Amino acid sequence: MASDRSFTDSFIDEDPKRALEELNVALGETAGNAEWLCQRAYAHILLQNYNRAVDDAKKAQQLQPGMAIAFLRTGIAEYHLNNIGAAHQAFTTGKGLDDSNEAFQTWITRCEERMATQSQNGTSNVQTATLPIKHDWYQTESQVTVTIMVKNAKKEEVMVTFEEKELRAEVKLPSGEDYCLHIQLLHPVAPEQSTYKVLSTKVEIKMKKTEAIRWEKLEGEGTLSNMKHFAPSANQYPSSSHYTRKWDKLVGDIKEEEKNEKLEGDAALNKLFQQIYTDGSDEVKRAMNKSFMESGGTVLSTNWSDVGRRKVDVNPPEDMEWKQY
Repeated sequence: MASDRSFTDSFIDEDPKRALEELNVALGETAGNAEWLCQRAYAHILLQNYNRAVDDAKKAQQLQPGMAIAFLRTGIAEYHLNNIGAAHQAFTTGKGLDDSNEAFQTWITRCEERMATQSQNGTSNVQTATLPIKHDWYQTESQVTVTIMVKNAKKEEVMVTFEEKELRAEVKLPSGEDYCLHIQLLHPVAPEQSTYKVLSTKVEIKMKKTEAIRWEKLEGEGTLSNMKHFAPSANQYPSSSHYTRKWDKLVGDIKEEEKNEKLEGDAALNKLFQQIYTDGSDEVKRAMNKSFMESGGTVLSTNWSDVGRRKVDVNPPEDMEWKQY
């Protein structure tokens, strides 16, 4: 029976994404299985889907109020969401249900350390930076990039979590304050293909679009009627800039300039040959290619009826000597 199946921690550790898919199927058949909900919360934690982990763990608590592990899952997810007070409460409740599990005390201590630090800085559980931290965004056909303008952030003190329609970024600023950016995205992204980098001047977040559509804005609720496919004109080079060039027109202008350019000496002669070749018939082009190649570049003929019947000999100018290398 499906309800007899067990999803162990080791099974989920091995491949969280696959485990999540199988748990989704199992819970689709038996939605009220508290153990499976608790284990799906664990898979979500490993995949950094913390809000979904909280939802599943709390459902498991409602179904089985004495399930200590459900409170552990809740606490861990809340901690990563920077809800330290809620995390501490979940760990404390869980420890009361299962005092033998040392993980509860470890997490309780960690929460108390965080709360003490925040108290010293005069901040609440969810700190808001007093400094004006700006963020910006732009898009390409396949990605949406969000940039947080914070300098000298430490990689280990930056945490970014992706969900299908949600972005959350937490940054410990050099001043000791916590900066949190929480965005409900306009359209879905692919969390498993989204990444971020911590640079010396900024935190750069790249989210993979699920569809090649143009986002009118970063946040909000998108509907199908508002979706426009991201399809730059064939005559425009894709760019994040608001200014676009008509590249066919630019190429035409360059060609016109080259055509009207006045050249002298060898340059003028070469241009003449190029023009003859460009405007010539297939026979003219064959004659020019054959005569030039066979004569080592010393003869250039446009008469195919002549050079087509014979091998073109080398014929250097009178004041020059032909040498083969």
